[in-house]
Amino acid sequence: METADQTAPRAMKVRCCIVGGGPAGMMLGYLLGRAGIDVVVLEKHADFFRDFRGDTVHPSTLQVMDELGLIDGFLKLPHQRLQKMDGMFGGTKLRIADLSRLDTKYPFIAFMPQWDFLNFLREAGKRFASLEVLMSTEAVDLIRHGDTVAGVRARTPDGIIDIAADLTIACDGRHSTVRERAGLAAVEIGAPMDVLWFRAGRRPDETENLFARIEPGKMMVTFDRGDYWQCAYVIAKGQYDAVRARGLQALLDDVVRLAPVLKHGIADVKSFDDVKLLTVAINRLSRWTRPGLLCIGDAAHAMSPVGGVGVNLAVQDAVAAANLLADELTRGCPSEEALDAVRRRREFPVRMTQAMQVLVQNNIISSALKGGDRPLRVPLLLRLISAVPWLQGLPARFLAIGVRPEHVHSKAAASS
Repeated sequence: METADQTAPRAMKVRCCIVGGGPAGMMLGYLLGRAGIDVVVLEKHADFFRDFRGDTVHPSTLQVMDELGLIDGFLKLPHQRLQKMDGMFGGTKLRIADLSRLDTKYPFIAFMPQWDFLNFLREAGKRFASLEVLMSTEAVDLIRHGDTVAGVRARTPDGIIDIAADLTIACDGRHSTVRERAGLAAVEIGAPMDVLWFRAGRRPDETENLFARIEPGKMMVTFDRGDYWQCAYVIAKGQYDAVRARGLQALLDDVVRLAPVLKHGIADVKSFDDVKLLTVAINRLSRWTRPGLLCIGDAAHAMSPVGGVGVNLAVQDAVAAANLLADELTRGCPSEEALDAVRRRREFPVRMTQAMQVLVQNNIISSALKGGDRPLRVPLLLRLISAVPWLQGLPARFLAIGVRPEHVHSKAAASS
């Protein structure tokens, strides 16, 4: 990589500039660095530590880590494993999915803080001389040559830097600056809910296999994270101000009624500062490219938290992009037609997954959030899945493996 003298603005020239150091950006950076592509990943924060980012690593992602030879070290990181997903629906306990029925090498979901996942990829990528990760570096605009995106202007602690790149890849999330600067608009599909995220302490003797709890007007999901419970309290879209107006204690009382196991640990939630609002959105781009530019991950398609599939869809996008583009990148920027091959490969899985999320939203979550005095009726499909054990492998496969899972086909450079 070539860096100019320290005049303003500084300049850098790379083959590929990836904006955003989330799961899509770090995985794609690793894969392109492994292939010997001159690549830089820009992460606007000084570290990866962010509360309440997606931290479910599904079997499809574990398989990718295995194919890269990283799985042994990865699974040495602290994590919890989930195989059976049980729920309480209006007082009726159900088994929603059983991952032990999957014919896969890693039949479990690993719960791991996302910052550990991203730090692991960054450390593993340090052996590739062609990969550089720049922290505290925020993309603020695109560099253009006519209609072609030719790189990124970024803000760093040392001032502005212009990064010229044959290909720019937007991995900067659902509020993507790159996508906005490129004039790519997402089609909104909509979601009926938002989510309040918080942690509650967990005692060593507190164990519970319940994953989701649904009562009239209320819904909650809890994850056993070893020394604490990760909690997601679902509210109707746009009702956060009303929840705050009722007061913190009213919220916590509702939480404990839904999940008595949190009775002691809920004291960790001392104010609304300990409760983070996730505004849920489902959307996708109809066009993922401009000449010299590709969007993947949340920058191309925002997912609902239903199923916890966001991290894994982003990783699958990155694997597909490397498979399709790495060879061409050794020669320069792929044509827009070649870049669009990533959308053609990934759009069907995205559409199918979002359709599943909308189905759950419209048929389960919306009904639950309406409230009322009538008891909830367990949908027939859920009753069938819970009653017939082999059926529990079907939702498990959809959630854990997904539609059209990707495998690593991009080649490693000889020096790798």
